[in-house]
Amino acid sequence: MMQHTPNIGIGEDVDSWKTMMLIYNSALKEVGTKLEILNDEFQHVHQYNPIEYIKSRIKSPQSIVKKLKRYGYESTISNMTEYVNDIAGIRIVCSFMSDIYRLAEMIGRQNDLTVVSVKDYIKNPKKSGYKSYHMLVTIPIFLSDRVVDAKVEIQIRTIAMDFWASLEHKIYYKFEGNAPKYISRDLRECAGLVAMLDAKMLSLNEAIMKAKEEQEESRQ
Repeated sequence: MMQHTPNIGIGEDVDSWKTMMLIYNSALKEVGTKLEILNDEFQHVHQYNPIEYIKSRIKSPQSIVKKLKRYGYESTISNMTEYVNDIAGIRIVCSFMSDIYRLAEMIGRQNDLTVVSVKDYIKNPKKSGYKSYHMLVTIPIFLSDRVVDAKVEIQIRTIAMDFWASLEHKIYYKFEGNAPKYISRDLRECAGLVAMLDAKMLSLNEAIMKAKEEQEESRQ
């Protein structure tokens, strides 16, 4: 029987770093495949795709070290796997806000995936105006001699939220996190416009679906 380990638990040499990256890349593939299957099934049952597109990435070594320093930890592989939860990240972009919670529920029902924590920045946006739904999950990775639980951060947001977040990241990157107050204020105002757009598009979609149902009923 293979040993099941709650974390990666590897040493500090180059081969260990390669093993860590192999495990996180494998975790991204596993979660990505699950999402594709859920999307295909939803299309089959409801003739509708809740997912517009999926992006995945592995955090760079520089970003991992920077985050550990900010948290006050030494740059060791064990600290990386223990304290940095977003080394492997997947972003799911949806058309409508209702799709976000529907997908989060479907992901949470996967038997071999464990939801560790949830941060709902849609109901409780950050001060900057940032909105997104974050799930930290673990998924088992079956190696030749053991099973490893790997963390993956899943972000779910609408196209409009993703557009805003992408621009915010680029702007603050240019100012190294110290953007002028008027820029921060304008970004918050734009976040409000994005929220209004999302609500309007959701309302419009619901009206379209209702009109379509009424048309089908009138034909019967």
